[in-house]
Amino acid sequence: MRPFRIGPIDGIVWKPLRKFCDARGWLCELFRHDELPNGFSPAMAYISETLPGVCRGPHEHREQTDCFCFFGPSNFEIRLWDNRSHSPTYWTMQTAQVGADNPMMVIVPPGIVHAYRNVGAVAGLIVNCPDRLYGGEGRKEPIDEIRHERDPASPFRMIEE
Repeated sequence: MRPFRIGPIDGIVWKPLRKFCDARGWLCELFRHDELPNGFSPAMAYISETLPGVCRGPHEHREQTDCFCFFGPSNFEIRLWDNRSHSPTYWTMQTAQVGADNPMMVIVPPGIVHAYRNVGAVAGLIVNCPDRLYGGEGRKEPIDEIRHERDPASPFRMIEE
């Protein structure tokens, strides 16, 4: 299998998140409808906790676009691979550090394999606002995921071996 090119991936949206701090704590706008790409409309939202050293993914979606918001209290390494054969950045890999030290919203379109790992010393929180319902209406449809982490021969690896 040929190696990945390293660089920016077409269609990925990176938007720095800003924390507004005062004596009570902080507030962070995760997204505003007027700042999202045309055609992207979140259908649901969830929050997850990832423990230090834990990796989620790599996986991809056939139809779903994810809108991840990394804001802390930990830091994450996120890795993206363009698996869209029609894309000008096909077979490109991009890695970034996001979270407490670099709050970021990352919009990941279908066909982009993605994974993230908590590289901090404390549990971290991630909010995702995808544009599809998990399991469809009433959770009665197949899950839109290709789970590469279950394939030992997958070229998509978070940690080089």
